[in-house]
Amino acid sequence: MCMLTFLKPAAAPDIPALRNGALCNPHGHGYALITGTTITTGHSLDAETALGEFAALRHEYPDGPALFHSRFATHGRRTLDNCHPFFVAGDERTVLAHNGILPPNVHPAPGDERSDTRIAAEDFLPTTPFGSLDSWSGRERLERWLGSDKIVLLTLDPAYRQRAYLFNEHRGHWDDKAGIWYSNHDYLDHRFGYAYYDGDFDYCDYCGEQDVDRVGPHCTTCGFCADCERHFPHCDCAVFDGRQRYADLIDLDYA
Repeated sequence: MCMLTFLKPAAAPDIPALRNGALCNPHGHGYALITGTTITTGHSLDAETALGEFAALRHEYPDGPALFHSRFATHGRRTLDNCHPFFVAGDERTVLAHNGILPPNVHPAPGDERSDTRIAAEDFLPTTPFGSLDSWSGRERLERWLGSDKIVLLTLDPAYRQRAYLFNEHRGHWDDKAGIWYSNHDYLDHRFGYAYYDGDFDYCDYCGEQDVDRVGPHCTTCGFCADCERHFPHCDCAVFDGRQRYADLIDLDYA
């Protein structure tokens, strides 16, 4: 389902949080920052490389909005070319990154090795199927198409009124003190299995239904597992203890 993070101007990245998101979503990483009159982007299949580059650039250019993305592949090959963010229509003035699984009309055809988000950025959204994204109607149509998915768009194109857009912002949540928005809970500490959720699930990352009373990783509406991102009972958590599974997946020294 990926981990998408947005930083307001002047917000400093929480590198441990981004690292947590990268551990859950290990199939490629990328970032974008508005750096004066340009947008600087970077991509890597190695999380530490991307995090190091992003932290250094953010220190040098703290004044614009920025995003960081870690991918959990659902469509398209696990290659550098499919790492978010993507230029919209190839225009280096506008980039987007996405969290979720987009509708079938942008899924890759047989033989197309691109991800659904890359297809949306390169082929679908440039046709302006929803109208102006600065209008309420255009935004509403895009967010209805997204369902429970989220998109962050950064732009220097004067055709847009703003430099940064969050679509389905309410499906994620803010760390207001830090000025950082997260698309889901993957940025939290995973060392202790399910305990990191702390009983606050807000919205299901798959179906989008509010689920504040849930006490385990599974959505009470659709059965989606917020931990391993599979549907119950076909999830790792129904078979393996969460703490042991994370111990197997995460090779870090927390001492």
